[in-house]
Amino acid sequence: MNPQEKELLYPLGDALPDPGFHLSVAPGIRWVRMTLPFALNHINLWLIRDKVDGLDGWCIVDCCLDNPTARAQWEQVFTTSLMGLPVLRVIATHLHPDHLGLAHWLCELWKVPLYISATDYHTALTLIHTAAKHENQQPHDFFRAHGLEDELVLNALTERTLQFNHMVPALPSQFVRLIDHQILSIGDHQWHCISGYGHAPEHIALHCPELNVMISGDMVLPRISSNISVFDTEPLANPLGLFMQSLHKYSHLQDDCLILPSHGKPFIGVHQRIKQLLQHHEDRLNDLRERYTDEGMNAFEAMGILFKRELDPHQTTFALGEALAHLHYLWYKGELQKTRDANGWISFKPILV
Repeated sequence: MNPQEKELLYPLGDALPDPGFHLSVAPGIRWVRMTLPFALNHINLWLIRDKVDGLDGWCIVDCCLDNPTARAQWEQVFTTSLMGLPVLRVIATHLHPDHLGLAHWLCELWKVPLYISATDYHTALTLIHTAAKHENQQPHDFFRAHGLEDELVLNALTERTLQFNHMVPALPSQFVRLIDHQILSIGDHQWHCISGYGHAPEHIALHCPELNVMISGDMVLPRISSNISVFDTEPLANPLGLFMQSLHKYSHLQDDCLILPSHGKPFIGVHQRIKQLLQHHEDRLNDLRERYTDEGMNAFEAMGILFKRELDPHQTTFALGEALAHLHYLWYKGELQKTRDANGWISFKPILV
């Protein structure tokens, strides 16, 4: 446990649900944990006791990506954790494959609707369509302009786009839109939707004041900070600014609110964790400020400052997007100016006062 983690409280200790089984974390809420084939090797999913049109059952929050292992783990959960009751609806906090991948299968299997923000639903449709075309030079050209020359990494960027529809092969043809401040009646309790930006187009966290619980998705994680990146599809975005603003939307939560994150363990200490996350990004911004030169800095050079460890091509695609997000934050704050040379290479220079 790192020093920051020691500032948080883990009420379940080191307990983890076995794949295919659950742990109860609050009245009517069950924790399911599934394996992922990445360095981040798991995702937390949630079952909430529900009632729809007089029928008792369960609401699923987040789905895991679509692969045979996840499907088999879900089949076991249906046997071990549903008490013989049906699934009545499926909620996806956002569009990333580990959250959305199996939504189409779950919704079809149980004949139930998918609840998700409209922004993430339609963005996911676009990504599926783009991947299906198998022709997209745009990520390659975008990150080359920001200083990346390694062809292995440039090819990994294109491959990452194409991989989306392998992990999210389809979506339900209909969805129920989730929006900020919307209140969902799930079972006997009301859950408040809280939109968040920067990590995903329109992430939705779910807060139940009566139970003093929030399903935070990827917006507030206990051990790691969520990836905040600029991508080629929105090349002038300021996701870090949006993310940091979004964190303040949880300021009304009680100090002892139980946070159910998508990665890591349930914890108490949301305000301390938000303080840590904000400080983390401020520290990274200061790392860049200390290395400014009049010659300028591109995103690839910034990545070398922010990420000291060795990165494989896949990790580099995320690290470069995050480095660019930090440069864009400083650019939007007026601390940097963006320049483009005759070859189209982009760099950022300090604005002299």
